[in-house]
Amino acid sequence: MSLEMNCDDSKIKTMKDQPDEKLNARKARGLNFLSSPWWCPATVTLGILCLGLLVTIIVQIMQFSQVSDLLKQQQANLTQQENALEGQMLAQQQAEEASQESQKELKEMINILTEKLDEKSKKYRELQRQNLNLQEALKRAANFSGPCPQNWIWHRESCYIFSSSAFNWAKSRENCLSLDAQLLKINSTEDLEFIQKASAHSDFAFWMGLSHRKPSNSWLWEDGSPWMSHLFRLQGAVSKTYSSGTCAYMQRGIVYADNCILVAFSICQKKANLLRAQ
Repeated sequence: MSLEMNCDDSKIKTMKDQPDEKLNARKARGLNFLSSPWWCPATVTLGILCLGLLVTIIVQIMQFSQVSDLLKQQQANLTQQENALEGQMLAQQQAEEASQESQKELKEMINILTEKLDEKSKKYRELQRQNLNLQEALKRAANFSGPCPQNWIWHRESCYIFSSSAFNWAKSRENCLSLDAQLLKINSTEDLEFIQKASAHSDFAFWMGLSHRKPSNSWLWEDGSPWMSHLFRLQGAVSKTYSSGTCAYMQRGIVYADNCILVAFSICQKKANLLRAQ
């Protein structure tokens, strides 16, 4: 039995010793490699290659970092240039808008000034016209001696004069025509009242421009207008017919009719020279 255990023990030891033998064989081969003459150069070469690779990697990293920084700087410069360009474009656009607005305001101001100038020109021309009219009126006023000639009596729109010589009706009519006038004509009750007052100082008779002669055979004024019987009443020889005609005259404010060949004073009448506003 002890013999059997010895055998078993020897087997166990033999099995345990096998790994040790393999390890020892490896070590022996390693020692043989280290003792080889190629080990040292190979190690140095490998180290140099590793060092070179490390240096290359470091250089590449540094170059990549520099390139990256350069790209970033260029990108920043481009961004800055873009911002500056956008700012310039925006400023130019604002300047154009401001210029357009200024041009618009300038045009509006020019239009307003043109309208005001036109208004001023119209007012100036109107003032010139009024000034010319005023100068003409002043000239007329400077040469104006009154609405009626000297010794004539002014009433409303007419001038009157009482003759100082007595003639028949036809001669009295010619005398008035020589004075650029005509024998008295009564157009209204106001004219009648004025003549009655003006002749009240005299008892003489004064021929008027009213007559009844051929071929009309009706009472007419010198201008051909008919006598208006409602203004005054005719007295005297109204119904008589004379070969020289029947003529009217005024005496003490009363109108009479008689033969035209009789001699009497006369009243001449003409239009007053009145200044009128232009």
